[in-house]
Amino acid sequence: MNTATEQRAERTFLGHPRPLANLFGVEMWERFSFYGMQGILTIYLYYSASAGGLGLPQATATSIVGAYGGLVYLSTVVGAWIADRVAGSERVLFASALLIMFGHVSLALLPGFLGVGVGLGAIALGSGGLKANATSIVGSLYEPGDDRRDAGFSLFYLGVNLGAFAGPLLTGLAQTKLGFHYGFGLAAIGMAAGLIQYAFGRKRLPVTANAIPDPLPRENLWRIAAASVFVLGSVVALVLLGVIKAANLATVTVIVIIVVSVGYFTLILSSRRITPIERRRVVAFIPMFLTSFVFFSLFQQQFTVVSVYADKRLDRSLFGWEMPVSWVNSINPVFVIVFAGVFAALWTRLGPRQPSSPVKFALGTIVMGLAFLGFLTVSGGGANSTPLLALVLILLLFTIAELLLSPVGLSLSTKLAPKAFRTQMVALNFLSIALGTATAGALAKFYNAEAEAAYFTTIGGGAIVFGFLILLASPAVRRLMGGVR
Repeated sequence: MNTATEQRAERTFLGHPRPLANLFGVEMWERFSFYGMQGILTIYLYYSASAGGLGLPQATATSIVGAYGGLVYLSTVVGAWIADRVAGSERVLFASALLIMFGHVSLALLPGFLGVGVGLGAIALGSGGLKANATSIVGSLYEPGDDRRDAGFSLFYLGVNLGAFAGPLLTGLAQTKLGFHYGFGLAAIGMAAGLIQYAFGRKRLPVTANAIPDPLPRENLWRIAAASVFVLGSVVALVLLGVIKAANLATVTVIVIIVVSVGYFTLILSSRRITPIERRRVVAFIPMFLTSFVFFSLFQQQFTVVSVYADKRLDRSLFGWEMPVSWVNSINPVFVIVFAGVFAALWTRLGPRQPSSPVKFALGTIVMGLAFLGFLTVSGGGANSTPLLALVLILLLFTIAELLLSPVGLSLSTKLAPKAFRTQMVALNFLSIALGTATAGALAKFYNAEAEAAYFTTIGGGAIVFGFLILLASPAVRRLMGGVR
């Protein structure tokens, strides 16, 4: 190897493999569009027509948002399966990014409920395909045992939150000054920027990004296509019959995700293509899956309960100017941007002495419960009476909990994955987020701004108890993980 080649091989992105920069960028722009749109989605659904919204009941609006969020992560299963069996991760990632942009354009240009249905459906499918495969490709950049892996995922998570910070700020301004559809249009422009950036860097990704670990025999493709048409037709029929409706969408989504999750664990554990140690590691992932579900059922209430709280309970006046509701969704990403590097540096410095993944999961869930109990310090006030600083401090706890669990969960799913189910194991991690997100929408109907203390006490206290149970079980979980931390 000549000197020039060696220098190219040694080039890194903040001490990590260079392709991480391209994945960092596309995920940043995708999250800009995703969170920018989601920051104004809840209020778009329940604001009156005179205010530019669709005039739905608040409980129905939060149910739709929760179900949509759950479907985003549920669709990671579809994206992961196509990658592992048909097309490879990189090709699925690029196609998913195109679908996401189409969804945002639909929300911006199509009127009313037509735009919501077409737009959210396309974004949910595209986001699921992009998230699972981007995460899988990041994992493929590191050799087994590379202590940089958790730090690399923390940097990847920083890109997520740069987009999540800027998106709600800009779409919120567009919504308040010009209208909701301009906000949705700005999200579409952000996704277009991500596509352009990613297209220029696709060739630098490792060859393994397009590997197909378990190719599907061509003769089986028609069966999969027929099954897909049957499922889609069944969903349409249930909607037309009134079994599935907007008000119960989150609950239906929870049930579907539970069935899919149980089926997926059964499929992997019963497969003859995994070794005994791989099987034990999948079993070890079950309590981590449940912990992730509990965590995200609280954390994802940022887009249901916390959005409503910001609209009705938060004092958003800043020097005589009223802050857009969506700006609250940029507080958590600011903290992630500040502290993601700190956590990445901490895990890198500690190396093999850092807490194990089960301990990190347990601590994250406990801190998340404490964040919900933090709302009790400002409960009982009147409309728009909560000081902004109080919510900022509560969302700081959200962030600490998130950095303890979320990027670690992404990393853990790649470390515990059997070779034959590499991307699909990542999808299982996202299924836990799907279940938590849909549950966040289902729980939101129990939230009432006039009687909120019982809600925050029950939800927060339950998470703390669960976190301590996982902490006690962590030695047993580690033994099942077979040397993986």
